[in-house]
Amino acid sequence: MPAFTDTTSVLERHLLLQLGDRIKRLRKARDITTVEMAKRVGISRTTLAAVEAGDPAATMGTYLRVMSVLGVAGDLALLVSDTFQPAPADSAAGSSKRARPQVQVMVTTDPGRHEAQDLLSLALHKEAIRMIHDDPALLERAQEALRRWRSQGISRSDSLWSEWEAILANRSWRKALGRTRRAQELRQASPLPTVLPDALRQEVLTQIQALKKGVVIGDQD
Repeated sequence: MPAFTDTTSVLERHLLLQLGDRIKRLRKARDITTVEMAKRVGISRTTLAAVEAGDPAATMGTYLRVMSVLGVAGDLALLVSDTFQPAPADSAAGSSKRARPQVQVMVTTDPGRHEAQDLLSLALHKEAIRMIHDDPALLERAQEALRRWRSQGISRSDSLWSEWEAILANRSWRKALGRTRRAQELRQASPLPTVLPDALRQEVLTQIQALKKGVVIGDQD
């Protein structure tokens, strides 16, 4: 049975979503339009939208250029400063060199913004797409589930299912992986989770529940 590909992927995805949200809020607070922002950074509006959506496909260099224009590149600069350098091997023996300080950060989701639910939806869809890529036969399983749902008569989700027929046929996954209201609606009516084994679903859910309680990252005793 397939195992979840990366036990930290949910946490990493959440951190990128938070970064994208912060970048978008800063741009709006400075009254910079997407057209002007993309022009200043030297990227397309599509790429800017990916950054503001916390898309892992966008390069670190792109994130850094956007943050530089917004004047917050110093946040990333901390990572290359002496503050985060590994402590010298002889620091424990009384060396005068400065040891690396301990840094911990508590990461959690915002219940008021339904972040956990959206993160769960995104994680399940990412895993389903990965599995379909590895085993194309699973695509037919998702299409069969969709045909079965539509054969039961007219539903409020019929327009969403119609879109899903095109998404599955063309493998245009990005349409359902965004953070727009329509993308969220598509995920709610999605046949993709039907291809996932129960064990994998539970593993993703366990990670989401841990994140809701709070996950500490950084140095620990």
